[in-house]
Amino acid sequence: QVQLVESGGGLVQPGGSLRLSCAASGRTFSRSAMGWFRQVPGKEREFVGAIRWASGNTYLPDSVKGRFTISRDNAKNTMYLQMNSLKPEDTAVYYCALYRPNQIVSTYYTDRAVESWGQGTQVTVSS
Repeated sequence: QVQLVESGGGLVQPGGSLRLSCAASGRTFSRSAMGWFRQVPGKEREFVGAIRWASGNTYLPDSVKGRFTISRDNAKNTMYLQMNSLKPEDTAVYYCALYRPNQIVSTYYTDRAVESWGQGTQVTVSS
């Protein structure tokens, strides 16, 4: 059973930075991708970014491109989301996700191919 444990959320002022971590365990991920989603109450979960574990290729939506970056540490089985220039509209619960193996890139942008979810971590951007 795959386990995903997130950390790094908190309160930050607009324009500030945070780094989220997602530690994964349970199986190998060489044929998988991992991603980040976020959700605010009353809205659907929103794709924030994804990374293919083997290649390190990343995919981010326009809403965060240029401000957020995704990386991974193979040795630690950990994925990171570096968030810079944060805005109040980035406030949400952020979830780490593991996709089922061998998915095509277009599936990363939805949660239909997600195999496992982390517990979520709150990010609040406010002065």
